[in-house]
Amino acid sequence: MFHGSITALVTPFCDGAFDAKSFEKVLAYQIEHGSHGLVPCGTTGEAPTLEEDEVRAILDMSVQAVKSQNSKSVPVIAGTGSNSTSKTIYMTRLAKSCGVDAALVVVPYYNKPSQDGMYAHFKAVHDATDLPIVLYNVPSRCGVEISVETVCRLAELPRVMAIKDATPDVSRTTEIKSRVKDSFRVLCGDDAIAGAALAHGADGCISVASNIAPALYAAFQEAWAARNIDLFQELQAKLMPLNKVLFTESSPAPVKYAASRLGLCRDEVRLPLVAATPACRERVDAVLTELGLISGAKSEKLRA
Repeated sequence: MFHGSITALVTPFCDGAFDAKSFEKVLAYQIEHGSHGLVPCGTTGEAPTLEEDEVRAILDMSVQAVKSQNSKSVPVIAGTGSNSTSKTIYMTRLAKSCGVDAALVVVPYYNKPSQDGMYAHFKAVHDATDLPIVLYNVPSRCGVEISVETVCRLAELPRVMAIKDATPDVSRTTEIKSRVKDSFRVLCGDDAIAGAALAHGADGCISVASNIAPALYAAFQEAWAARNIDLFQELQAKLMPLNKVLFTESSPAPVKYAASRLGLCRDEVRLPLVAATPACRERVDAVLTELGLISGAKSEKLRA
């Protein structure tokens, strides 16, 4: 179920409110350009700022978009995690009611739990819900890292199916894959090292940059799966400037600006984030121009 290029979707806003019309465009762009999965209401979707009614609308729209395109092979993985176990259970049940395929559950942030605390948190969510669970390790945002040993313990639970590992230590992928059930998936959480993670045995990437060039990121993953190394390396080099420029300031401000340049949504984020600076926008424009995504060039002209 979980492989390839899975996009961590932006949440469009218009004058402070969720912009459903623009979100329809975001969803269509992803599905039409071959993304292998969708993650609404994650970090890139500014989930901590969303109200419950907005989350429900976003998840309903994501599920319906996949159904309407008859894209059964495109899973919808809802971000449901928080630093409260009871709230995470509640949001995971809400996501289930919307018909999503799985829940992305982050390591509790701010609390900085021990490894035993992390295990107890994820097991409680697992036992209280019936959705497949994707663990989410992102120590740069959470302040703590889920250890390989704890991941392996959790992978023994029947519905803990994967991990999004947003850490620069790609050797964790090899360690995890060598110790867990064959069906367990490791998904890279950092676009810049996705190629290295694949070489260590990763099954794909939950990507921020694929908001902007979904066809290219899908082709990148497919090139690796087909062992077309020449194309894989060509795409990796071509996409690296985008991978880097979208994180020159707090995400998702740069990717929201890039999406606005493609006409997908407005360049608007919610406080405490602020819009990308003029210097960042200039760098983003330069990369989008080089990729042929703006200035009248044909969109995403390099395909597998």
